[in-house]
Amino acid sequence: MREAVILPGLLLMAGLSAYSGDAQTRTPAMMDSRPQAVAGSFAGSAAGEMRTIGGIPLRWCPPGRFRMGSPPSEPGRRPDEEQVDVTLTQGFWMGQYEVTEGQWRRIVGALPGGATSSESDGFPVQSVNYAEAVEFCRLLTAQARASGELPGEWEFRLPTEAQWEYACRAGTTTATAFGDRLSSNQANFSGKPYNGAEEGPALNRAVPVGRYAPNAWGLHDMHGNAFEWVRDWYHSRLPGGEDPDMSSSKGTMNRDGTYSRVRRGGAWNDDGMYCRSAFRLRYEPERRSDHIGFRVAAVRKERRSGRGFLFQHEDGPNPVWPPFGRNDFESRLPE
Repeated sequence: MREAVILPGLLLMAGLSAYSGDAQTRTPAMMDSRPQAVAGSFAGSAAGEMRTIGGIPLRWCPPGRFRMGSPPSEPGRRPDEEQVDVTLTQGFWMGQYEVTEGQWRRIVGALPGGATSSESDGFPVQSVNYAEAVEFCRLLTAQARASGELPGEWEFRLPTEAQWEYACRAGTTTATAFGDRLSSNQANFSGKPYNGAEEGPALNRAVPVGRYAPNAWGLHDMHGNAFEWVRDWYHSRLPGGEDPDMSSSKGTMNRDGTYSRVRRGGAWNDDGMYCRSAFRLRYEPERRSDHIGFRVAAVRKERRSGRGFLFQHEDGPNPVWPPFGRNDFESRLPE
């Protein structure tokens, strides 16, 4: 009888001994020894803080409030830029640069539209449609989680329209992150400078990311170089309130019965007025063009509920009602 008692005890002691002593030298054989990102420590602490995940440089955009859209007095303002107040309850990591051709090759493989130039892998990937941009985010998420760099509670995705403009403005209230004027010395666009700014070069092509000065949060090319897909369907009125996300609400129908997603930021073949922080254009998600790319955002995952969205906070879920969720059908605005 004693042997029946002693044997399990010895086995238990032997098992425990595998975990005793120096933790660095006694890792169980089946345990993944790769460093794992911890969700609670993954958020940034200051606007513009930098970290790199999955080979993608990111900048921290803290929670905050801002006025989205443009005032009636802003030169070049369009009817779909009527201002709304937005509160972003969750901070997020924004891609420091537009996704490059080199990053696309590494994560996905063959380029969707061919290389811009043989001189560099640093050009923004172009001719990518909406679904392909979303798939890039999914693959990047999977790879960053597998490497232990990204906590399971976080994911890469396209930024919402509100997140994009908040990051672009970086605390500013002017027409651009650099003031109420914009020269092609400050951003890559080819047409007229905005609002009386000095004349600059018209390159008539994209350039490798990061050639122009960043905004106050360290983000490059938020104005010009390539238009950027965002997550939302196009609505003729901007969504306000808390954490607006129009990715599931199709919104304003085009004249031909189709619906469009939103692109932001202007591009190398535009005038300066189309690079303003509030400027927005619709674009059917299936289409692609040589001046449209995207950048990624790393966000804390949201959990769906029957009453809208539940965003997972450190101290528990916070119910958020979608502030603008009904369809609003009206004529297609000129582009």
